[in-house]
Amino acid sequence: MPENNNAPWWKPAFEIFGQVSAWVAVPIVTALIIGKWLDGRYGTKPWLFLGLSGVAFLISSFGIVRTVAVYMHQINPSTPSTGSGQAKKENDDSNKTK
Repeated sequence: MPENNNAPWWKPAFEIFGQVSAWVAVPIVTALIIGKWLDGRYGTKPWLFLGLSGVAFLISSFGIVRTVAVYMHQINPSTPSTGSGQAKKENDDSNKTK
């Protein structure tokens, strides 16, 4: 997110909202449409519908966490964007020098 002093103050919030909303809407709506179609085609009501809805929920959750982690890292670069434990190691190292 490059700094742009001419941009409105609310623009980053709408970018985050749009990306998170897309991670919710696209996988779930796609799973619902395809699940209903597959259930009708193979006579498996409601199992494929429910299974694909569960997979879509997992995909949405992963996408939301990933998107929020990227923005958190842009806001505070010292925050680790992955679960690598690097911040804990750095904290432990700084405590040893005291």
